[in-house]
Amino acid sequence: MRDTRESRLLLVLLVVIAFALITVDIRGGENSPLDRPRRAAQSVFGPVENSVSGVVDPVGNAVDAVRDSGGRSSTIKRLERENEALKQQLGSKDITRNRAQELDKLLKTAGAGQYAVKAAQVIAIGAAQGFSWTVTIDAGSSDGIARDQTVINGDGLVGRVTTVGPSTSTVLLANDPDFTVGTRLEKSMELGFATGQGNQPMRVQLLNGKAQVHNGDRLVTFGSQAGKPFVPGVPVGKIVGVDPSGGNLTKTVQVRPFVGFTRLDLVGVVVQGPRTDPRDSVLPPKPTPPAKAKATPKNKPSSTPTGGATPGTTTGATGTSTSNGKRG
Repeated sequence: MRDTRESRLLLVLLVVIAFALITVDIRGGENSPLDRPRRAAQSVFGPVENSVSGVVDPVGNAVDAVRDSGGRSSTIKRLERENEALKQQLGSKDITRNRAQELDKLLKTAGAGQYAVKAAQVIAIGAAQGFSWTVTIDAGSSDGIARDQTVINGDGLVGRVTTVGPSTSTVLLANDPDFTVGTRLEKSMELGFATGQGNQPMRVQLLNGKAQVHNGDRLVTFGSQAGKPFVPGVPVGKIVGVDPSGGNLTKTVQVRPFVGFTRLDLVGVVVQGPRTDPRDSVLPPKPTPPAKAKATPKNKPSSTPTGGATPGTTTGATGTSTSNGKRG
């Protein structure tokens, strides 16, 4: 259509008519004369509108997804952080449970030996002093720790304190080659000196070359003057081998320590020793060997041979003979 005067007048007329119809429709409300035509138009154009909406909605949803992707990404990251926190919480519960068990064992050992202990945690392995087998604990002079104090855990002898700081201390472990402690054999009271050998069993030299020892025999610390560096009665280990004496005045045995030096966590520093030597009372009871099953008696054979023959008599094809050689 060309832009002429008549076309412009027609456009103005159509706009006026449209406004008039809108005004009549609004004022009429439900009784509007345009209500019926509007319903007819809805019935005609409604399905078309729904079809167009079904085509356009995926596009709109995609646009919304792109717009909301930043929020969803942050939600995923938040859930991942919460999941990691839950994992750490579960792990910390396991650690807390293990430490509670170690503390319980430590207190039982200290109670059996009447040792006053200061509990501490191993926080580092090795030290600047050059020792090959040392650990650092989180207790120092401010906690009452002093040099040359015995260190134990729930299993037995861990080592001795060598250096002390205000809040930390260094412990020389019992399996270090520079470590030596006096020992006493369970029951027999045989004395000796135990030396660490790293990952190998400790080497114990008994003073009595004729001492009767066996695999499985256990040793405890003999103790030092005034309880430093060692208090008496602390479990050391059990014998796993006896070296040939070869006529020597002493006897050497191999002892596996009760303590696992590669998995230390909670330890106790003995700040006050016992009033009396606990002897062997700190050692755990030996396991009771399982009872042997009683043998079931076998059924005894019948005293009368098959066939009704009397004892001492055999029956053959040629006749009967008795045990005295006579034939009947």
